[in-house]
Amino acid sequence: MNEQQSTPESNLPETKPEASYTSPASAPYFSSAPDGTAALRKKMRLLSVLLLLVIAALAAQWWMSHNELRSLRNEVAQRLQSGDNTNNEVKGVLKTVQESTKELQAKVSVLDSKQAESQSQQLALEQMYQDLSKNRDDWALSEIEEVLSTADQQLELAGNVQGALIALQNADKNLSRSDKPQFIAIRRAIARDIDRLKALPTVDIAGIAVRLDSAIGQVDNMPLLVDEKPVESATEPKRVQPQSQPVKAANGKAAKDGKPADAAAEPSAWSQWLAGAQDKWQSMSTEMWAELKQLVRIREVQTPDAILLSPGQAYFVRENLKLRLLNARLALLSRNEFAFRNDLSAAQDNIAKYFDTRAKQVQTTQALLKQVQGSNLSIQMPSLAESLNAVRNYKARH
Repeated sequence: MNEQQSTPESNLPETKPEASYTSPASAPYFSSAPDGTAALRKKMRLLSVLLLLVIAALAAQWWMSHNELRSLRNEVAQRLQSGDNTNNEVKGVLKTVQESTKELQAKVSVLDSKQAESQSQQLALEQMYQDLSKNRDDWALSEIEEVLSTADQQLELAGNVQGALIALQNADKNLSRSDKPQFIAIRRAIARDIDRLKALPTVDIAGIAVRLDSAIGQVDNMPLLVDEKPVESATEPKRVQPQSQPVKAANGKAAKDGKPADAAAEPSAWSQWLAGAQDKWQSMSTEMWAELKQLVRIREVQTPDAILLSPGQAYFVRENLKLRLLNARLALLSRNEFAFRNDLSAAQDNIAKYFDTRAKQVQTTQALLKQVQGSNLSIQMPSLAESLNAVRNYKARH
């Protein structure tokens, strides 16, 4: 439309010079004035139409531009409103994101601190592992030295030969795992100590302890001197049966008279009554004599205190004997030969003093204790000094 407006304006100046530049000399050639005015009017009309068209076009263009601008404003306003809403939503989301970011930053800081701590622990573990790998032999030798020292003390104090052997064998096994030629001298010393321990004479500690337990179990059944009951003598004459006397007398009389025994007369009622009365009297006298022997007894006892024990004292005599035997058992397990033999001697003295040595159970217990007392516990225990010195010398050199 701008092009259409510029077109009439460019044509107007072209028409005006034609009218303005009419010279007087050409006037005679325009003798008909109405023709020129008609053409001028025609041109003016045309110019007016063109001008109206241009104005209409400009008006239409303005109207269209106004509508477009209004719609554009509405659209911009809507977009600005939606932008504000979106901006508010974005602000809410941004606030949430910021809060989440703060939480994440706090968690990340905690994780960083834990990671730093784990890294420090890892470095410490690596350092410890390096130290351990470097000093593994020193650790092994220190452990072996401690075990051998404990085994040597047990061997010296309690005579624990089996424990010392196990300690030496475990030490040799640990040294064999490293397979280093530097440990050959230590293993040789350990092997010599093992051979010395194996060459020791064996003492049946368990068997002796079982015998002592058996003796302790028999104490309650052993009779005391105060508990002794009278026993019929094996040399006491047997009772004579009275019924046989008349028969023997009749047989003797028949033999004296020269008559057979079958022909002898039967005993009379008086003789039968006399024989029965004699038999009753003899049985009654025998029972009375037995009762009288139980009332009065004469014995020769070298320890009168044993006869005068009360029931409570008898209980304590048995318990003291048990304690003596238990102490002897403990001394046996601890290889204390002096205490072992003293307790056994005291136990045997108590048995001889307070118990009836004629009873079979007492004699069995005494024989058992004599057998136990004859056991040899005096064995010179070797020491593990050679193995300990070998380990300590190796640690001192390295």
